[in-house]
Amino acid sequence: MKRKKHTPEQIIAKLRQAEAERGQGASMEAVCRKLEISYQTYLRWRQEYAGMQVDQVKRLRELEHENTRLKKLVAEQAMDIVALKEINRKNW
Repeated sequence: MKRKKHTPEQIIAKLRQAEAERGQGASMEAVCRKLEISYQTYLRWRQEYAGMQVDQVKRLRELEHENTRLKKLVAEQAMDIVALKEINRKNW
């Protein structure tokens, strides 16, 4: 089966639809089949996006990207510090 890449907006919409159908008494198997996702995907999405609004998900993604960028910056600075200590220790 070909994998699909869902946007956070699509995920939230599918989670809301799943909750609505579950409220009407549909089985979880039927809901997942209708949404064209596996039960494991539903559980993973629910764990990650439960109770979030679309704007909150967008902000979360922005923060994750910023965090990644800052981690790279800190790693580069740490490497520069180590290199400078090595040069200093050799007393050029």
